[in-house]
Amino acid sequence: MGQVMFIVWRESVEALLVVGILYAWLRNGGESARKGVPYLWAGVALGIAAAIGLGAALLGFTEILSGDAQDYFQIAMVLVAAVLIVQMVLWMKKHGRTLKRDMEASLQKSSESSNWWGVLVLVALAIAREGSETVIFLYGLGFGQGGAISGAMVAAVLIGLGLALLTFYLLQLGGRIFSWRLFFRVTEVMLLFLAAGLLMTGIDRLISLGLVPTLGDQVWNSAALLDDASPAGNLIATLTGYRAHPAVMNLLVYAAYWAVVWLFLRRAQPQARPVRAA
Repeated sequence: MGQVMFIVWRESVEALLVVGILYAWLRNGGESARKGVPYLWAGVALGIAAAIGLGAALLGFTEILSGDAQDYFQIAMVLVAAVLIVQMVLWMKKHGRTLKRDMEASLQKSSESSNWWGVLVLVALAIAREGSETVIFLYGLGFGQGGAISGAMVAAVLIGLGLALLTFYLLQLGGRIFSWRLFFRVTEVMLLFLAAGLLMTGIDRLISLGLVPTLGDQVWNSAALLDDASPAGNLIATLTGYRAHPAVMNLLVYAAYWAVVWLFLRRAQPQARPVRAA
């Protein structure tokens, strides 16, 4: 359940970052700004409720489907989860540096107009986005796809939440232990590998259903070094897309994935502004 803990940990820290920025501004912005704190918590509650509603809908939909329809739906969700992970990394790469400034500017406008409903909507959308992504990622990892959630899965979620709170506290110490920049840089790489693992899972399922050709059943067999059917190998396979005996299609899709990710990462890099001569 390591991948479940990682997803819950990473997404919860990002949600805590948004709430923490807004809460700090409201608490330190004077008496008028503190009036927005109840709207902040109301937005958090609405966002969490939206994410829980999506999770319940996915589990209910899974129970309704059967046979091939359920397989197709689960494959689609795995591929959607992979795309969402890449999109999230690219979004943070592009907007991470200005995230705090943009939110504080929005709060300043709300404070000046004494209209805190915008804060409620902003927080609700942010939490719902993070929560919905988490639900889809967990579903893509097999969380509750059979209509039931095991105790180990619940424990992994709770541990992930606990680690997120601890990480957020350490990051709030001001970089004495590790910084936000380092946190996002490391976890972005891990997320991209996780997306590759989800993509490989989707391709394997498509191959098993005969919807995608293998183009060659086995390029090599590295099971003697690391068997992806073993507990450790399975975890690495889920987190990176590793295959002990990959088909040609696996390698082609894996290479194409990293080529596309590299291209989009280059485009997402903030452009350096030309320095004008005095």
